[in-house]
Amino acid sequence: MINIFIADDHALIREGIKKLLSTVSDIKLVGETANPHEISGLLKKVNCDILILDLSMPGKDGLDVLKEIKTFFPETKILIMTMLPEDQFAKRTLKAGASGYLTKESAPGELITALRRIASGRKYVSQNLAEKLAHDLDDTADKPAQELLSDREFQVLKMIASGKTQTDIADELSISASTVNTYRSRILEKLDLQTTADLIHFAYQNKLIM
Repeated sequence: MINIFIADDHALIREGIKKLLSTVSDIKLVGETANPHEISGLLKKVNCDILILDLSMPGKDGLDVLKEIKTFFPETKILIMTMLPEDQFAKRTLKAGASGYLTKESAPGELITALRRIASGRKYVSQNLAEKLAHDLDDTADKPAQELLSDREFQVLKMIASGKTQTDIADELSISASTVNTYRSRILEKLDLQTTADLIHFAYQNKLIM
């Protein structure tokens, strides 16, 4: 039996996943939450093989949640399931420890296939993403500019582009406002941009926020 925990702030998504899981005999739901701050505490109480994790739950950055779970529950495998496009986010999450990446536009049967493959100890990505990852192994291939950013810089970029203030970002990431400003300066330099407006345009142009 494959034990599944769902972390997603959309009730309809959770209900849809639960309905799908009820149609197969080898996968069982052991818990769910809409609050990213609750995940670690709840995982302590259940036997979870795979966490289905949304990257965009409010209140805590998805990459931070992923890294936290892999630190405290290293045996728990994580399948990212999100609206965010795989070509912009999947590689970063896989490097951080995820075992697979699906967009919410995927066919229902693909989720079951992904869960079974991950439970067997393998990774799961779409065919398109697999081809992109293979292409990225070519050192001569052009890389997206945002791949120059560290995970924290990437998080700050998304938060700035979504309209959060320097104080909001500092509070959510538990860093100082001056550190946020330092990250902003690094992002501008790495992306060869000049202003916050440029950052916002870059983020929308590259589908880094929805």
